[in-house]
Amino acid sequence: MPSFRIERINRELLRRISDLIRTRIKDDSLRDAVLSEVVCSKDLSHAKVFFRTLTPGSRETVEVSLNRTAGVLRSLLGKGMRLRQVPELHFVYDTTEDRAQAIENILDSLGLRGCGEDGEDAGP
Repeated sequence: MPSFRIERINRELLRRISDLIRTRIKDDSLRDAVLSEVVCSKDLSHAKVFFRTLTPGSRETVEVSLNRTAGVLRSLLGKGMRLRQVPELHFVYDTTEDRAQAIENILDSLGLRGCGEDGEDAGP
């Protein structure tokens, strides 16, 4: 479990990276990017930045653009944050929603929707 300090740094990195992409990076393909979470290593040398896209077909384009701007973002973060070492940024596509949708589809196919806690059908 990450420490309170690491959690604070994760939240601050997420906020600042999102802000930098929106205001300082002039790449139109990044308009589809939605950052969801940042997870730093304990020694703050690496940070995984999880993202989603607004349009499903633009995943690869957005990922390439984010990885291309990672160095610039790291440099801008270093100027704006008081950290001894700014972590190296690694952008990873967030599959949480895809997995949740797959689980929902499985539950729908099993017919478990609408069941109450006691196992009886709660439907009309």
